[in-house]
Amino acid sequence: MNPETRAPAIWLLTDNKPGHKNQLKGLGNRLRVLTGASIHWVNAADYSVPLWRAFLGAAPTMDASLPAPALIIAAGSGTHRLLLALRRVRNARLVVLMKPSFPLVWVDAAIIPAHDNTKPSRKTLITEGVINAITPMAQLTTKPEALILAGGPSPHFDWDSEAVLSQITELIGRYPEWRWTISDSRRTPVRLTARLDELKGPKVTFVHHESSHENWLNHQLAASRAVWVTPDSVSMVCEAATSGVPTGLLSLPARSHSRVAKGVSRLAEQGWVSPWKDQRHVMDENPERHARLWEADRAARWLINRFANLPQSTNKESLN
Repeated sequence: MNPETRAPAIWLLTDNKPGHKNQLKGLGNRLRVLTGASIHWVNAADYSVPLWRAFLGAAPTMDASLPAPALIIAAGSGTHRLLLALRRVRNARLVVLMKPSFPLVWVDAAIIPAHDNTKPSRKTLITEGVINAITPMAQLTTKPEALILAGGPSPHFDWDSEAVLSQITELIGRYPEWRWTISDSRRTPVRLTARLDELKGPKVTFVHHESSHENWLNHQLAASRAVWVTPDSVSMVCEAATSGVPTGLLSLPARSHSRVAKGVSRLAEQGWVSPWKDQRHVMDENPERHARLWEADRAARWLINRFANLPQSTNKESLN
Protein backbone atom coordinates (compact mmCIF):
# COMPACT_ATOMS: atom_id res chain seq x y z
CA MET A 1 0.00 0.00 0.00
CA ASN A 2 1.28 3.46 -0.85
CA PRO A 3 2.24 5.24 2.42
CA GLU A 4 0.34 8.31 1.28
CA THR A 5 -2.92 6.36 1.08
CA ARG A 6 -2.40 4.27 4.21
CA ALA A 7 -5.15 4.70 6.79
CA PRO A 8 -4.06 7.09 9.54
CA ALA A 9 -3.44 6.10 13.15
CA ILE A 10 -5.11 8.13 15.89
CA TRP A 11 -4.02 8.22 19.53
CA LEU A 12 -6.69 8.96 22.13
CA LEU A 13 -5.14 10.23 25.37
CA THR A 14 -7.37 9.42 28.33
CA ASP A 15 -7.42 10.09 32.06
CA ASN A 16 -10.01 7.27 32.32
CA LYS A 17 -12.71 9.56 33.72
CA PRO A 18 -16.00 8.25 32.25
CA GLY A 19 -17.17 11.58 30.79
CA HIS A 20 -13.85 12.34 29.11
CA LYS A 21 -13.51 8.79 27.84
CA ASN A 22 -17.01 8.98 26.36
CA GLN A 23 -16.09 12.11 24.40
CA LEU A 24 -12.96 10.46 23.00
CA LYS A 25 -14.89 7.32 22.13
CA GLY A 26 -17.57 9.27 20.24
CA LEU A 27 -15.08 11.29 18.20
CA GLY A 28 -12.75 8.34 17.66
CA ASN A 29 -15.60 6.15 16.39
CA ARG A 30 -16.63 8.73 13.80
CA LEU A 31 -13.05 9.32 12.64
CA ARG A 32 -12.60 5.56 12.28
CA VAL A 33 -15.76 5.27 10.15
CA LEU A 34 -15.05 8.35 8.04
CA THR A 35 -11.30 7.87 7.43
CA GLY A 36 -10.66 4.18 8.06
CA ALA A 37 -8.27 5.22 10.84
CA SER A 38 -6.96 2.81 13.43
CA ILE A 39 -7.72 3.94 17.00
CA HIS A 40 -5.21 3.52 19.83
CA TRP A 41 -5.99 4.33 23.47
CA VAL A 42 -3.19 5.81 25.56
CA ASN A 43 -3.59 6.01 29.34
CA ALA A 44 -1.91 9.25 30.42
CA ALA A 45 -1.32 7.80 33.89
CA ASP A 46 1.12 5.29 32.38
CA TYR A 47 3.56 8.08 31.50
CA SER A 48 5.42 10.34 33.90
CA VAL A 49 5.59 13.79 32.34
CA PRO A 50 7.32 16.47 34.41
CA LEU A 51 6.40 20.07 33.65
CA TRP A 52 9.60 20.74 31.76
CA ARG A 53 8.75 18.06 29.19
CA ALA A 54 5.36 19.66 28.57
CA PHE A 55 6.92 23.12 28.12
CA LEU A 56 9.69 21.93 25.81
CA GLY A 57 7.62 19.42 23.84
CA ALA A 58 9.96 16.63 24.91
CA ALA A 59 8.10 13.36 24.47
CA PRO A 60 8.57 10.55 26.99
CA THR A 61 9.41 7.07 25.74
CA MET A 62 6.12 5.77 24.40
CA ASP A 63 4.87 2.21 24.04
CA ALA A 64 6.83 0.78 21.11
CA SER A 65 3.72 -0.99 19.79
CA LEU A 66 2.00 2.32 19.04
CA PRO A 67 2.04 3.29 15.33
CA ALA A 68 3.13 6.77 14.30
CA PRO A 69 0.07 8.99 14.81
CA ALA A 70 -1.53 11.35 12.32
CA LEU A 71 -3.69 12.77 15.10
CA ILE A 72 -3.35 12.90 18.90
CA ILE A 73 -6.57 13.79 20.74
CA ALA A 74 -6.75 14.45 24.48
CA ALA A 75 -9.64 14.95 26.89
CA GLY A 76 -9.26 15.92 30.55
CA SER A 77 -6.67 18.08 32.31
CA GLY A 78 -4.87 14.93 33.46
CA THR A 79 -3.83 14.32 29.83
CA HIS A 80 -2.58 17.81 29.03
CA ARG A 81 1.06 17.41 30.09
CA LEU A 82 1.40 14.30 27.92
CA LEU A 83 -0.37 16.00 25.00
CA LEU A 84 1.95 19.01 25.10
CA ALA A 85 5.03 16.82 25.49
CA LEU A 86 4.01 15.08 22.24
CA ARG A 87 3.63 18.26 20.20
CA ARG A 88 6.91 17.74 18.34
CA VAL A 89 6.02 14.21 17.20
CA ARG A 90 6.63 14.21 13.48
CA ASN A 91 3.59 14.77 11.23
CA ALA A 92 1.15 14.52 14.17
CA ARG A 93 -1.61 17.04 14.73
CA LEU A 94 -2.70 17.79 18.31
CA VAL A 95 -6.36 18.22 19.28
CA VAL A 96 -7.74 19.08 22.73
CA LEU A 97 -11.35 18.52 23.77
CA MET A 98 -12.91 21.06 26.16
CA LYS A 99 -11.32 24.40 27.06
CA PRO A 100 -7.72 23.90 28.24
CA SER A 101 -5.79 25.92 30.83
CA PHE A 102 -2.87 26.36 28.42
CA PRO A 103 -2.72 28.68 25.35
CA LEU A 104 -4.52 27.26 22.31
CA VAL A 105 -1.54 28.24 20.16
CA TRP A 106 0.22 25.13 21.54
CA VAL A 107 -2.18 22.76 19.75
CA ASP A 108 -3.45 22.45 16.21
CA ALA A 109 -7.17 22.36 16.99
CA ALA A 110 -9.59 22.61 19.89
CA ILE A 111 -13.16 21.31 20.11
CA ILE A 112 -14.94 23.21 22.87
CA PRO A 113 -18.60 23.28 24.02
CA ALA A 114 -20.42 26.60 23.75
CA HIS A 115 -20.92 26.80 27.53
CA ASP A 116 -17.15 27.29 27.98
CA ASN A 117 -17.49 30.76 26.42
CA THR A 118 -14.53 30.47 24.05
CA LYS A 119 -14.30 32.86 21.13
CA PRO A 120 -14.55 31.10 17.76
CA SER A 121 -11.37 31.02 15.71
CA ARG A 122 -9.88 29.24 12.71
CA LYS A 123 -8.58 26.41 14.88
CA THR A 124 -11.57 26.17 17.24
CA LEU A 125 -14.84 24.30 16.73
CA ILE A 126 -17.63 25.29 19.12
CA THR A 127 -20.09 22.46 19.83
CA GLU A 128 -23.59 22.41 21.26
CA GLY A 129 -23.11 20.53 24.50
CA VAL A 130 -20.43 17.86 24.73
CA ILE A 131 -19.43 15.16 22.28
CA ASN A 132 -20.59 11.66 23.17
CA ALA A 133 -20.60 8.12 21.81
CA ILE A 134 -24.33 7.87 21.03
CA THR A 135 -25.31 7.40 17.37
CA PRO A 136 -28.67 8.91 16.29
CA MET A 137 -31.33 6.31 15.60
CA ALA A 138 -32.20 5.87 11.93
CA GLN A 139 -35.80 5.18 12.94
CA LEU A 140 -37.50 5.59 16.32
CA THR A 141 -40.01 3.21 17.85
CA THR A 142 -43.69 4.12 17.85
CA LYS A 143 -44.38 2.03 20.96
CA PRO A 144 -45.31 3.97 24.14
CA GLU A 145 -41.99 3.24 25.88
CA ALA A 146 -40.32 5.95 27.97
CA LEU A 147 -36.97 6.16 29.74
CA ILE A 148 -36.11 8.24 32.84
CA LEU A 149 -32.47 8.92 33.77
CA ALA A 150 -31.88 10.28 37.27
CA GLY A 151 -28.59 11.90 38.23
CA GLY A 152 -27.65 13.46 41.53
CA PRO A 153 -26.04 16.42 43.30
CA SER A 154 -23.72 18.50 41.13
CA PRO A 155 -22.10 21.95 41.22
CA HIS A 156 -24.51 23.23 38.56
CA PHE A 157 -28.03 22.68 39.97
CA ASP A 158 -29.62 22.67 43.41
CA TRP A 159 -30.45 19.01 43.84
CA ASP A 160 -33.84 18.13 45.34
CA SER A 161 -34.61 14.40 45.60
CA GLU A 162 -38.23 15.04 46.63
CA ALA A 163 -38.85 17.25 43.59
CA VAL A 164 -37.29 14.68 41.26
CA LEU A 165 -39.38 11.85 42.74
CA SER A 166 -42.54 13.97 42.56
CA GLN A 167 -42.01 14.75 38.87
CA ILE A 168 -41.31 11.12 38.03
CA THR A 169 -44.45 9.91 39.80
CA GLU A 170 -46.44 12.67 38.07
CA LEU A 171 -45.27 11.48 34.64
CA ILE A 172 -46.13 7.87 35.41
CA GLY A 173 -49.56 8.87 36.70
CA ARG A 174 -50.31 11.21 33.80
CA TYR A 175 -49.34 8.65 31.14
CA PRO A 176 -50.53 5.30 32.59
CA GLU A 177 -50.66 3.63 29.17
CA TRP A 178 -46.88 4.03 28.75
CA ARG A 179 -44.25 1.57 29.92
CA TRP A 180 -41.53 3.27 31.98
CA THR A 181 -37.90 2.31 32.58
CA ILE A 182 -36.12 4.27 35.33
CA SER A 183 -32.38 4.22 36.00
CA ASP A 184 -30.19 5.97 38.55
CA SER A 185 -26.50 6.94 38.32
CA ARG A 186 -23.36 6.88 40.46
CA ARG A 187 -24.36 10.26 41.94
CA THR A 188 -27.97 9.45 42.82
CA PRO A 189 -28.53 9.64 46.61
CA VAL A 190 -29.02 6.18 48.13
CA ARG A 191 -32.41 7.13 49.61
CA LEU A 192 -33.74 8.29 46.25
CA THR A 193 -32.50 5.11 44.58
CA ALA A 194 -34.45 3.08 47.14
CA ARG A 195 -37.62 5.10 46.53
CA LEU A 196 -37.31 4.79 42.76
CA ASP A 197 -36.95 1.03 43.19
CA GLU A 198 -40.25 1.06 45.11
CA LEU A 199 -42.05 2.41 42.01
CA LYS A 200 -41.64 -0.94 40.23
CA GLY A 201 -44.85 -2.44 38.91
CA PRO A 202 -46.50 -3.95 35.81
CA LYS A 203 -45.71 -0.79 33.79
CA VAL A 204 -42.58 0.41 35.63
CA THR A 205 -39.09 -1.13 35.62
CA PHE A 206 -36.20 0.11 37.74
CA VAL A 207 -32.62 -0.64 36.64
CA HIS A 208 -29.80 0.10 39.10
CA HIS A 209 -26.79 1.61 37.32
CA GLU A 210 -24.53 -1.12 38.68
CA SER A 211 -26.71 -3.71 36.95
CA SER A 212 -26.47 -2.08 33.51
CA HIS A 213 -23.85 -3.07 30.93
CA GLU A 214 -21.69 -0.80 28.76
CA ASN A 215 -24.19 -0.63 25.88
CA TRP A 216 -27.31 -0.58 28.05
CA LEU A 217 -28.07 3.11 27.42
CA ASN A 218 -27.75 2.73 23.64
CA HIS A 219 -30.12 -0.25 23.66
CA GLN A 220 -32.60 1.44 25.98
CA LEU A 221 -32.70 4.65 23.94
CA ALA A 222 -33.30 2.58 20.81
CA ALA A 223 -36.38 1.08 22.49
CA SER A 224 -37.77 4.42 23.71
CA ARG A 225 -40.14 6.98 22.20
CA ALA A 226 -39.49 9.56 24.93
CA VAL A 227 -36.75 10.16 27.48
CA TRP A 228 -36.69 12.34 30.60
CA VAL A 229 -33.39 13.38 32.17
CA THR A 230 -32.39 15.36 35.25
CA PRO A 231 -30.38 18.36 33.99
CA ASP A 232 -27.43 18.01 36.40
CA SER A 233 -25.31 15.99 33.94
CA VAL A 234 -24.66 17.74 30.63
CA SER A 235 -23.24 14.45 29.29
CA MET A 236 -26.47 12.60 30.06
CA VAL A 237 -28.57 15.38 28.52
CA CYS A 238 -26.46 15.42 25.35
CA GLU A 239 -26.54 11.63 25.01
CA ALA A 240 -30.33 11.66 25.14
CA ALA A 241 -30.57 14.54 22.66
CA THR A 242 -28.10 12.92 20.27
CA SER A 243 -30.16 9.72 20.11
CA GLY A 244 -32.95 11.63 18.38
CA VAL A 245 -35.50 10.43 20.94
CA PRO A 246 -37.69 13.38 22.07
CA THR A 247 -36.00 14.50 25.30
CA GLY A 248 -37.42 16.35 28.29
CA LEU A 249 -35.67 17.85 31.30
CA LEU A 250 -36.90 17.31 34.83
CA SER A 251 -36.98 20.64 36.66
CA LEU A 252 -34.23 21.61 39.11
CA PRO A 253 -33.11 25.16 40.06
CA ALA A 254 -30.01 26.15 38.10
CA ARG A 255 -27.16 27.87 39.88
CA SER A 256 -26.89 31.34 38.40
CA HIS A 257 -23.14 31.37 37.80
CA SER A 258 -22.86 27.87 36.35
CA ARG A 259 -21.71 27.85 32.72
CA VAL A 260 -22.83 24.21 32.43
CA ALA A 261 -26.36 25.09 33.59
CA LYS A 262 -26.46 27.88 31.01
CA GLY A 263 -25.31 25.38 28.39
CA VAL A 264 -28.20 23.04 29.24
CA SER A 265 -30.57 26.00 29.04
CA ARG A 266 -29.11 26.85 25.62
CA LEU A 267 -29.90 23.33 24.39
CA ALA A 268 -33.53 23.85 25.48
CA GLU A 269 -33.74 27.28 23.86
CA GLN A 270 -32.53 25.82 20.57
CA GLY A 271 -35.09 23.01 20.72
CA TRP A 272 -32.74 20.05 21.16
CA VAL A 273 -34.42 19.26 24.49
CA SER A 274 -37.66 20.42 26.14
CA PRO A 275 -38.21 21.92 29.60
CA TRP A 276 -40.51 20.30 32.17
CA LYS A 277 -43.43 22.59 31.33
CA ASP A 278 -43.49 21.24 27.75
CA GLN A 279 -44.44 17.67 28.69
CA ARG A 280 -46.87 17.24 25.82
CA HIS A 281 -44.21 18.29 23.32
CA VAL A 282 -42.06 15.35 24.45
CA MET A 283 -44.80 12.76 24.94
CA ASP A 284 -47.00 13.60 21.94
CA GLU A 285 -44.39 14.60 19.37
CA ASN A 286 -44.02 12.65 16.14
CA PRO A 287 -40.53 11.26 16.79
CA GLU A 288 -39.63 11.12 13.11
CA ARG A 289 -39.80 14.93 12.95
CA HIS A 290 -37.50 15.38 15.93
CA ALA A 291 -34.17 17.11 15.19
CA ARG A 292 -30.92 15.20 15.69
CA LEU A 293 -27.87 16.59 17.44
CA TRP A 294 -24.72 14.71 16.37
CA GLU A 295 -21.70 16.75 17.38
CA ALA A 296 -19.24 13.82 17.24
CA ASP A 297 -19.94 13.50 13.52
CA ARG A 298 -19.71 17.26 12.94
CA ALA A 299 -16.41 17.43 14.84
CA ALA A 300 -14.93 14.49 12.93
CA ARG A 301 -15.83 16.00 9.57
CA TRP A 302 -14.39 19.36 10.67
CA LEU A 303 -11.06 17.70 11.53
CA ILE A 304 -11.01 15.83 8.20
CA ASN A 305 -11.56 19.09 6.30
CA ARG A 306 -8.91 20.83 8.39
CA PHE A 307 -6.08 18.31 8.18
CA ALA A 308 -4.78 16.88 4.90
CA ASN A 309 -3.32 13.85 6.71
CA LEU A 310 -6.86 12.58 7.42
CA PRO A 311 -8.04 11.28 4.03
CA GLN A 312 -11.75 10.58 3.80
CA SER A 313 -12.65 6.92 3.44
CA THR A 314 -14.55 5.74 0.39
CA ASN A 315 -16.87 3.49 2.39
CA LYS A 316 -20.59 4.07 1.91
CA GLU A 317 -21.32 5.57 5.34
CA SER A 318 -18.60 8.21 4.97
CA LEU A 319 -20.44 9.70 2.02
CA ASN A 320 -23.70 10.27 3.93
